[in-house]
Amino acid sequence: MTDVYVIGAGIIPFARHEALSLTDLSVEAAFLAIKDSGLAPHRIDSGYFASVLGGRLFGDSTLGQSVFAEVGISGGPIVNIENACASGSSAVCLAYNALAAGQSDYAIVLGAEKMCVPGLGLLNSGESDIETKLGLVTPASFALRAQRHMYEFGTTLEQMAQVSVKNRRHAAANPIAFFRQPVTLEEVLTAPMITDPLTRPQCCPMADGAAALVLASGPAISHNKRAIKINAAVLTSGSYQNPIDLVRWETDQRSCRLAYEKAGMGPDDLDLVECHDAFTIAEIIHYEALGLCEVGEGGRLVAEGATSLGGRIPVNVSGGLIGRGHPVAATGVAQIVEVVTQLRGEAKERQVEGTKVGLAHCMGADRQGDARSCTVAILSS
Repeated sequence: MTDVYVIGAGIIPFARHEALSLTDLSVEAAFLAIKDSGLAPHRIDSGYFASVLGGRLFGDSTLGQSVFAEVGISGGPIVNIENACASGSSAVCLAYNALAAGQSDYAIVLGAEKMCVPGLGLLNSGESDIETKLGLVTPASFALRAQRHMYEFGTTLEQMAQVSVKNRRHAAANPIAFFRQPVTLEEVLTAPMITDPLTRPQCCPMADGAAALVLASGPAISHNKRAIKINAAVLTSGSYQNPIDLVRWETDQRSCRLAYEKAGMGPDDLDLVECHDAFTIAEIIHYEALGLCEVGEGGRLVAEGATSLGGRIPVNVSGGLIGRGHPVAATGVAQIVEVVTQLRGEAKERQVEGTKVGLAHCMGADRQGDARSCTVAILSS
């Protein structure tokens, strides 16, 4: 096994791109990552393209081949990936494994999504399923987790709302973020209710967007002084055991433990975290799975400011899904783009000082909020 590095990163603003196609978004992000890597496109010998909706909405199950051909990459293995919210980060894990095994020298990973499509709704999720008929679609399932966390640990409405306040404040310093207007605690608490106790600012917005990475095997990066090492890239799936624990995601906890083990690190080694804050309660539960605090202490951790920029362990300084937006397959790649930017010291106003180690966490859940897939990547400068 050989070491694997990120040598190029590119991302376009997460927004409503009404005039751009999914291919347009993808090609732009790919060109940015390739330019950042300093490689000629033909030297990249494998490609991994992630999109949850691309094939379904636009009728092309080989979008990756089409996109990469436009930027000058073809002939080698190209894989199209769909794995819920963890699609993009799953693509990173597959590319990492191929390079570590010596099957490729350079790989490009691209996550892209066109979400702002009329009539899309909640990802057109299973209208015939019994859970959907009962109202247990995604926001409701996370609301149940929030209610249980409040009941079991005393977590407060104000603590959950602080996640939105923090992430929107961070997003204000991120030029690619969708929602760059800060919000107050009162604005979050008094906003329209989506599913009790989650108000609208506590739910991530859909967006159009794309993000890309160029990865290289160890022997190929001796010339690149901006290379960032991937110490671990873990992908796991749910165990599907009942009864489900609403406030402890077993898949989440298992993935984090495995990533720390593979990297030879622990929570105390981290300088920043990008995690999957699809809803405010999700970020709080992820704190606990990542070992940033004890189970049940996540609400207090955010309320104390520990996860804010300038705090003990900044989380989602990009704005997270809540501030940056959530073009589903682009999200996991965007998280790693942010970590790479921080480790290079190039994040400007949102820079975490002295960053040496960063973690990116992404979870793909079903409509009931159960963790069907989970990825954790740990990177270092």
